[in-house]
Amino acid sequence: MASPLRFELTTPVLDDRPVYVSGNFCGWHPNLDSLRLWPTGPGCYALDLPAEVELPDVLEYKFTRGGWDQAELDLAGDVPPNRVSHQKTGVLRAVVPHWRWFGLAYNPHFLPKLGMIDEEFAVPQLQTTRRVRVLVPYDYENTDKRYPVLYLHDGQNLIGAGSAYGSWEIDRRLAVLASRHHHELIVVAIDHGAENRLIEFTPDRTMAGTGEGRKYLDFVACTLKPAIDALFRTEPGTAHTGIGGSSLGGLISLYAGLVYPTVFGRLLIFSPSLWLSRTVFTTAARGRIPAGTKWYLYGGESESASMVPGLKRFVDALRKPPQQQRMAIQLTTNPQGTHSESCWGNEFPAAVEWLFY
Repeated sequence: MASPLRFELTTPVLDDRPVYVSGNFCGWHPNLDSLRLWPTGPGCYALDLPAEVELPDVLEYKFTRGGWDQAELDLAGDVPPNRVSHQKTGVLRAVVPHWRWFGLAYNPHFLPKLGMIDEEFAVPQLQTTRRVRVLVPYDYENTDKRYPVLYLHDGQNLIGAGSAYGSWEIDRRLAVLASRHHHELIVVAIDHGAENRLIEFTPDRTMAGTGEGRKYLDFVACTLKPAIDALFRTEPGTAHTGIGGSSLGGLISLYAGLVYPTVFGRLLIFSPSLWLSRTVFTTAARGRIPAGTKWYLYGGESESASMVPGLKRFVDALRKPPQQQRMAIQLTTNPQGTHSESCWGNEFPAAVEWLFY
């Protein structure tokens, strides 16, 4: 007689809720006692499927913590597709990175706190002001810890509903990360300069003209960062300081890593506008970036024909100097990825975990 099918599940989210498997073999009931997985260790569960359960030729299934309002979610806190298998014996192993919290994509208790709002933070390098918002961990006031800091551009598109272009929803994403204890990070959201965004996010001379990106980076590195380090319990060193953004924000973040390599040691680069710059590849190939620097680069194949090839070319340039081969570089591509806030927000948790954990 064939051995029964066994489900083995691991999850980094540790709480007291039970775990069940459900699918097209049980009418999709979310919490049958006979289909409850039992703990085998911290975050580990298993179930030998009862012999009387008849399995279809194509098994579709998901895991829950007692109801569809507590079903499994993906790494970013979004609804994944059904799991599919043709197995009827042996072991089906699965990892669930996140769970719905009683109908919500995250536990509201884990939402980060808005630590500072300055509607008119002075930018002397550009003779203007800018809105700057700071998100601190939900438990910041209950600890005396010091935290790494991630500076993000295009702040209008990062928090809550964002702008007309959408939002990364980093407040929600950080709450998702908190469920697996990967939330200990201060995020600084810097608004872009509206009609001056192109000029501020392009360094030197580009196909669009002469930009003021170096002045903007001087502001972040020499004016904003010292203020944040003075106001908050930060880990100010290079290995604990990140910068990132998407599109033009990704391009200026590339330059931050090249121009200020001893300030920014964690680079989050989404869909950078490489086509706009004439110098980014040669600057990368001539760079002197310290060992231990980490670069997370992401692009969608559905953005343009040049996005992914451009990223690969940049990685090759970045690795060209012998001393820079000691850097850690993660290049992630998404065949369905579009040039959109929703795609960048979905990628944000994976990037944060790789860069800081």
